[in-house]
Amino acid sequence: MKKWNTMALKSPAFGKGRLEKLRGSGMVSRSRVKLWMIRAATSVLLLTCFVQLTAMSETWGPRVLKGWPSCFLQESAAVSVDVREDPVRVIPPKRVYKNNGYLMVSCNGGLNQMRAAVHLICDMVAIARHLNVTLIVPELDKTSFWNDPSEFEQIFDVDHFITSLRDEVRILKELPSRVKKRVELGMYYNMAPISWSDISYYQNQILPLIQKYKVVLLNRTDARLANNDQPMEVQRLRCRVNFSALKFTPQIEELGRKVIQILRKNGPFVVLHLRYEMDMLAFSGCTHGCNKDEVEELTKMRYAYPWWKEKVIDSDMKRKEGLCPLTPEETALTLRALDIDPSIQIYIAAGEIYGGERRLRNLTASYPNLVRKETLLAPSDLGFFQNHSSQMAALDYLVSLESDIFVPTYDGNMAKVVEGHRRFLGFKKTILLDRRLLVNSIDKYRSGLLSWDDFSTEVKQTHADRMGNPVKRLSIPDRPKEEDYFYANPEECLQPLDEDEELLPNSYSSSSSSI
Repeated sequence: MKKWNTMALKSPAFGKGRLEKLRGSGMVSRSRVKLWMIRAATSVLLLTCFVQLTAMSETWGPRVLKGWPSCFLQESAAVSVDVREDPVRVIPPKRVYKNNGYLMVSCNGGLNQMRAAVHLICDMVAIARHLNVTLIVPELDKTSFWNDPSEFEQIFDVDHFITSLRDEVRILKELPSRVKKRVELGMYYNMAPISWSDISYYQNQILPLIQKYKVVLLNRTDARLANNDQPMEVQRLRCRVNFSALKFTPQIEELGRKVIQILRKNGPFVVLHLRYEMDMLAFSGCTHGCNKDEVEELTKMRYAYPWWKEKVIDSDMKRKEGLCPLTPEETALTLRALDIDPSIQIYIAAGEIYGGERRLRNLTASYPNLVRKETLLAPSDLGFFQNHSSQMAALDYLVSLESDIFVPTYDGNMAKVVEGHRRFLGFKKTILLDRRLLVNSIDKYRSGLLSWDDFSTEVKQTHADRMGNPVKRLSIPDRPKEEDYFYANPEECLQPLDEDEELLPNSYSSSSSSI
């Protein structure tokens, strides 16, 4: 048919003028098709750029694309408490790849510990992406010390977690039915991987197991990727998961927003992460300031939990080495020495303080505007969260991110991750206390060897460069537990410094034992 039409156009019956007209019409038609194709290609290109730009804004943080909407960016520090509408969620295109098998992860602990377990999840997403496997939404342990029955989806927005990462890795809420039957029959591999391993360990050791058994369950929460010397795409993905994909549930975020609005109505506020709960003291063996009965109670508790391996602890020596959380009394002296305004609101982000009001007496006398979520919210607001320590801690986490100053009295897991998250939000002020030097100065002040002015000057000088400012992450080859934690200072993902800014060498390590 196409050939017949061509011959007809060449016949004399059509005449020269009509032939030229039809030729011109064909050219116009071809031009229109070409224009349509250009427009279509441009639209696809713009859409791709938009998706990539969105992903870049999630990775590089709020100082890039400052107009990007978010519930908990630094702009919310303004006094205005208007509720903003949630932005339209952009779903990235699905990445298509040959699935090598299924990776399952088991986590334990409460949010302070589980937030570190969340970083295991961040690491596992990066690992799953690298190995081209399917990741199953992690299972949270409900039999640990915290006895929290919360599921993953009761703490985090699981649908956002899955869809926001679909351009990197396939994530499922549960195993497909045919695979689940294999697992129920015991046809899977259960193992505890080696902690602080490079991505090459998972490529060379774990991937062959996944390919052989189809399903591998990793059952240890401290099986973390190495902090340093990982491929840039791995480090960036760890950040993307932590700072963008892992969002708390709308209910938790809404209540966190409410607490922040209440605090903002009364002006600036400090979040004090006062790690002086009973379990913290029992685990660490730090009993400075406790009476004889309390020391005995804490010791019994430590021996009651077999997975707390260290039993015989010299509390005084550990304190002098800077390995104990500051007591409420030491904290009050430190804040005063740093010239923290006595009238400022101080939000205590912690569980029940051991010793109750008796141990808080000095801190309350120095800073009478002490508040907690329990004093800011009605019981009905917190009713849903009772007996769910992870969800209660999530509220403290959100408030900690938004505070004008964040002060942790111990560098445990939550302190480290808030530190890193605040760096990501634009190097927000975080006072990283040097406990070893502090307790030495406090003891000299209490014994009369230092005047108040000298004590205050010494404390200020010690912490002049410990305010969450840009520093190089400390790396100690072959000793990963002693070097800086990746998530406390994810420098690969932080906004590059201006040319006139200088990256300071890190002269301290923030590592210590933590629960």
